Amino acid sequence: MNQDQYRILSRRFDRRDGHKLEAYEADGGYRALKRAVGELGAPAVREEVKASGLRGRGGAGFPAGVKWGFVPQGAETVYFMVNADESEPGTFKDRYLLDYDPHAVIEGSAISSFAVGAKLCVIYIRGEFGWLVDRVQKAVDEAYAAGYLGQGAFGGAYELEMIVHKGAGAYICGEETGLINSVTGQKGQPNIKPPFPAVSGFLGQPTIVNNVETVAAVPWILEHGAAAYRKFGTEKSPGTKLFSVSGPVRRPGVHEIPLGLPFREFFTDWLGGMADGEELKAVIMGGSSVPVLTAAEAMETALDYESLAAAGTMLGSGGMIVIPARCDMVELIQVLMHFYWDESCGQCTPCREGTGWLHRIVKRLRRGEGAPEDLALLERVCDGMAGLTICPLADAAVMPMRSFLQRFRPEFEALAAGRRTIEPDSRWAREIRS
Repeated sequence: MNQDQYRILSRRFDRRDGHKLEAYEADGGYRALKRAVGELGAPAVREEVKASGLRGRGGAGFPAGVKWGFVPQGAETVYFMVNADESEPGTFKDRYLLDYDPHAVIEGSAISSFAVGAKLCVIYIRGEFGWLVDRVQKAVDEAYAAGYLGQGAFGGAYELEMIVHKGAGAYICGEETGLINSVTGQKGQPNIKPPFPAVSGFLGQPTIVNNVETVAAVPWILEHGAAAYRKFGTEKSPGTKLFSVSGPVRRPGVHEIPLGLPFREFFTDWLGGMADGEELKAVIMGGSSVPVLTAAEAMETALDYESLAAAGTMLGSGGMIVIPARCDMVELIQVLMHFYWDESCGQCTPCREGTGWLHRIVKRLRRGEGAPEDLALLERVCDGMAGLTICPLADAAVMPMRSFLQRFRPEFEALAAGRRTIEPDSRWAREIRS
């Protein structure tokens, strides 16, 4: 199979000059923006993206064109924000787009802003990624100098100001209302919905928040048409998708595939299978917040929204973590629970207390200090968290916790019953000894 035919988003990833304006323009860059402003107009752009079936790539998978349509007609002030706060364990595909192809993100953001009538666009980048802030800011400066942004762009037919905003570094700022609050200067804590940001967001005005990968696909869709985009993927999950793959496979990294590709084929042909001496044990398909699958379950599913839901997990962000047989699943879930406990904003009691309890109980088991009743306690804590908070962070901790307990329960039971102990050479053992 010629894998290059699916490279819509990643076609400049292997070019050393792909981030520069001249290279992007030589590839036809900014033609789609010119066409959107000069020929199509905002309603036609919205309809084309809606017809493409492009779904939000940040995790929720909501259709982008439909989301744009939630902006009230006749709204005088609309804002557009790009969520580049990528930080979930195992997810790093947006960083590739921002680093290797920032002008695709900028052009897609400009077209998307034009489509919803926004005159200010904010690209919100996680604070730890300082080099990406510099990279994108330089590209934005190039776009201003070339006349694609700012006053007088396109003969005054459409003027867009674009700001690169550096966040302070908090996982919850990837949630759209948390992101908006952070840009406003408030704590980056989520709000109760409704109202939804498309109706009342930044400064109380309609605000659309889309993920980096989502907007990066928009120029290609306008260039080639919705029908061409739908040739990839499935009817309900059209297009291509970036997967960031970590773990002991032969070819880890960011891969672009057509949605609907069987995992078995992706694993064999794209990733090259497991590295020498390794055996596949489990897979986290869409970032650390989705339920884990066993190796057998993974091999029987396909990589699209519907197939993964049917398998009991989610496509999520496409942050795939391949887990080898030598991995201790209790040790792994302890790492993940520490992350969610550490990143909880503390606003909701079930999340603030629950994530801490999950981490402490798993840590206790991992130290060999747990008891058989701890497994039921873990499940009760999950019951007290799921669906009971303002944003999905509590669920993001509960879903992997429950799936680890369900699919790898013997490993938890053996620790709780004292039938196995910490491996003397594991890093956890070294931590305890120190």
